[in-house]
Amino acid sequence: MIDIPELSLVALVGISGSGKSTFARTHFAATQVLSSDFFRGLIADDENDQSASAEAFDALHYIAGKRLAAGRLTVVDATNLQSHGRAALIKLAREHDVLPVAIVLDVPESVAWERTQARPDRTFGRQVLGRMQRDLRRSLGQLTREGFRKVHVLRGPEEIAGAEIRYEKLFNDKRDEHGPFDIVGDVHGCRAELEVLLGKLDYELVRDDSGRPVDAVHPEGRKMVFVGDLVDRGPDSPGVLRLVMGMVAAGHAICVPGNHEQKLARKLNGRNVQLTHGLPETLAQLEAEPAEFVGEVRAFIEGLVSHYVLDDGKLVVAHAGLKEAYQGRTSGRVRSFALYGETTGETDEYGLPVRYPWAQEYRGSAAVVYGHVPTPRAEWINNTICLDTGCVFGGALTALRWPERELVDTPAAKEYYAPVRPLITAAAPDRGLDITDVTGRKHLDYGYGRTTVPAENAAAALEVMGRFAVDPETLVWLPPTMAPCSSSTVEGFLEYPTSAFANLRAAGVGRVICEEKHMGSRAVVRVSASGTGDAIWTRTGRPFFGPELDGPLLARVRAAVAPILAELETDWLLLDAELLPWSAKAGSLIRDHFAGVGAAGRAALPAALDVLDRAAGRGLDVTALRDRLELRSSEIAGYSAAYLAYVKPSDGLTGVTLAPFAVLAGAGVSYADRDHGWHLAIADRLVAADPELFTPTRRMVVDLADPAAEAAATEWWLTLTGAGGEGMVVKPYSGLAAVDGKGRLVQPGVKCRGREYLRIIYGPEYTRPEQLDRLRQRNLGRKRNMALREHGMGLAALDRLAEGAPSWRVHELVFAILAAESEPVDPRL
Repeated sequence: MIDIPELSLVALVGISGSGKSTFARTHFAATQVLSSDFFRGLIADDENDQSASAEAFDALHYIAGKRLAAGRLTVVDATNLQSHGRAALIKLAREHDVLPVAIVLDVPESVAWERTQARPDRTFGRQVLGRMQRDLRRSLGQLTREGFRKVHVLRGPEEIAGAEIRYEKLFNDKRDEHGPFDIVGDVHGCRAELEVLLGKLDYELVRDDSGRPVDAVHPEGRKMVFVGDLVDRGPDSPGVLRLVMGMVAAGHAICVPGNHEQKLARKLNGRNVQLTHGLPETLAQLEAEPAEFVGEVRAFIEGLVSHYVLDDGKLVVAHAGLKEAYQGRTSGRVRSFALYGETTGETDEYGLPVRYPWAQEYRGSAAVVYGHVPTPRAEWINNTICLDTGCVFGGALTALRWPERELVDTPAAKEYYAPVRPLITAAAPDRGLDITDVTGRKHLDYGYGRTTVPAENAAAALEVMGRFAVDPETLVWLPPTMAPCSSSTVEGFLEYPTSAFANLRAAGVGRVICEEKHMGSRAVVRVSASGTGDAIWTRTGRPFFGPELDGPLLARVRAAVAPILAELETDWLLLDAELLPWSAKAGSLIRDHFAGVGAAGRAALPAALDVLDRAAGRGLDVTALRDRLELRSSEIAGYSAAYLAYVKPSDGLTGVTLAPFAVLAGAGVSYADRDHGWHLAIADRLVAADPELFTPTRRMVVDLADPAAEAAATEWWLTLTGAGGEGMVVKPYSGLAAVDGKGRLVQPGVKCRGREYLRIIYGPEYTRPEQLDRLRQRNLGRKRNMALREHGMGLAALDRLAEGAPSWRVHELVFAILAAESEPVDPRL
């Protein structure tokens, strides 16, 4: 059995004819194997052209580096008999913080020669094989010294043929552990505070016969994670070690080492270390312990792994933090960063090293939880958080509940050790937005799915945002596009409620809400108790009217929302709404695009009909032509009536109303999990508070298992649209984050638009049978995919906003939603 780390650089070593390529094909995927022969062929069109070897290996090493950087196992199929060639591979592995592994295929020279003679492309003499064999013998004793972490030697064809590959997880790979976890910051010998914190977290202490805590168990199976620095400076480092070691041994905790444990272990191993920073106190406390316990401490520390990747890669724990490029890797520099962080090479006024602010530049998807640098309070910075809140210095001992992201702490009983440097008074600031976060081609994994933002779409979005949008720090959400229901087969209709109900039923939705679709302009409103940061923006992120009108409008919304803010215990709310009338914002569009068509038809067609009437009076047969023009005239009249129904007088804010239908988020919370009944109940309260400003949203709740309920909703829709309404949106009643039976997001709503409204969209004559037949073939797949993708990114933006993620993580999703609007999709859908 050959054990290979899942992420490693594997070098096959053997003379020509030893079967390396066959071995590689047997045990590895073709994409994992990089063959020197293949790369020589790429360079020189001849795999045996040794003059191309230097360039071939340059190309091979380049591709190998790209694979290793992406976290992919890579196998190098070459003789690898020269130490300088192997040195290049070891260097490559170290550059990417992966383990180099050698698999040696040692076959008798006679067997290799027999195989070589059978290959017409091999023309060298046997003396070449003899030289290779001598090189192999010299190499066998050097591989481990050269730096290969594992060396497997397979001797003879039988052993090679019978070999099996078994993949090992790296020690730091605990992605299959999902917790839930309670991650505690630097304890530094403060055993009493640790016991109190465990109690607050609902752990039950287990004590030995002497009453000392040796384990702690959570009744719900939660697991503790310690970020290191258990010892030094505090009053009872042995007590902390005894408790943590017991929890780890019992499987109730995991622990990463801190720099203080590292230094203690070196001292216990007889190394010469400086007795500073609380180490003398720890050594004095350990002198009172049995030698057996001290030996267990040494073994425990030496067995600790630099960092852990947990919960499907969503969580990384390391004492001093860890850059994204080092996560899940193993090397000396990875361990050094995890233990000590990174310094600038400078010292501050206290003589301490100045640490490089890696967290301010962090852009990884995994949350990184760490300690090491004491701070007065734990705060999230770019999806990282430091839990060292200086307990031993008189601060607090802090834990993070994961995945809840809740902080729990307990104050120190006293200052046990005076800090050399005062605790940092504020966390490093969010680096904020950077143009490089959104430019170029981007791949986003947003939790609800994955998407790629093409560079050209990003450029279009940047043009809009850079020139027109509200402050990007304020722009925390954009409404997704919405797909229509499937085309209807009901005579005379392109869209009909039965199709909308069928779409959602097919997605596994059992109960829906049919909401009146307001014909206006989409508006997102952020309003707060203080007015700070309040804004109203369009579906493309632009300020709605401008400061002269937006300010007074927001003031009225603020007054109506005030009681709700207090009830929900939030400082601000984010509302999704429609601003009415359509003509208030779309006046120029109506004049330039719709009114001209209607006016031309109304002017020309009556005159043409008059001419035809006079021609008929003179005995000419113009009946067919007149019928066509009369039909056209009635269609134009219907077209004009359709768009004029949404043209209402407004002057400034006079005549302007808002129709809110969803409460998206508040301070530290997303309301996406609330059902639509809750959202519309809030909207009704706003209407009651200011009926002149707010417009109600009519609705019906429908059980899709009840044909009578569907029939009633269909009749309601016919009445609504017959009176000039645009139509309705059919949504899963459970809320914005509704999922199907497989846990996948479903469409947040499908629109079902009225027969006459669609005349505005598809043209005056669209209801002719031949036109409807053609339109029923419209392809909705692309529009639906876009709607679902934008919806998922919007939900993810609300999630990140609620968890206090840095502004760039929220904004990259908002930006991607706007970029998606540049994709070519039929705008009539």
